Amino acid sequence: MARFRATGSREESDWLTLGQAARFLGVAQSTIRKWSDHGRIPTFYTPGGHRRYKLHDLETFVDRSGPGRRTSGPVVLVVDDDERVRELVRAALEVEGYVVREAGGADEGMRAIEAQKPDLVLLDVMMPHVDGWEMLRRIQEGHGPGALPVVMFSGQADEEVESEAASRGARGFVGKPFDLRRLVEQAAQAIAKN
Repeated sequence: MARFRATGSREESDWLTLGQAARFLGVAQSTIRKWSDHGRIPTFYTPGGHRRYKLHDLETFVDRSGPGRRTSGPVVLVVDDDERVRELVRAALEVEGYVVREAGGADEGMRAIEAQKPDLVLLDVMMPHVDGWEMLRRIQEGHGPGALPVVMFSGQADEEVESEAASRGARGFVGKPFDLRRLVEQAAQAIAKN
């Protein structure tokens, strides 16, 4: 881990605290911590153990992976009404090189698909208003069965739900709480088959 060594007022203005960095990027502090822990943003530590971020590193991060930018990785749309789950899945996938978009529900997810068709949809079964099964049906109706790969996930992780996901045309199923490694593997397999 790099140590924070800024000296002099000019250099100090180039360094941001965790809170300042979160405001600069427009994300939660927990998101920056995860990105830092996964090596996406360089982190420096004060002698007291506090995180500091170079302004230049944050600007480079925004240029490289800011909103609306696509890197070379496949695009994955994560549809879940739980923001914490989306954030966790996003962090795991982005570390592997995926471009991740998010939707908080089925209607928002369908609009995101129409705006830019992703390479894969990761879809929660249990959501308010319109559940994942109905969204899966709408995807297949609009794009054709199997044309857009979907991996389902649910807190009701048993063989019956997994079997139902397969019978309805999903490319995979992962139970919650996630084994993130398995989720990433299922995503890779589903995209490779397309």
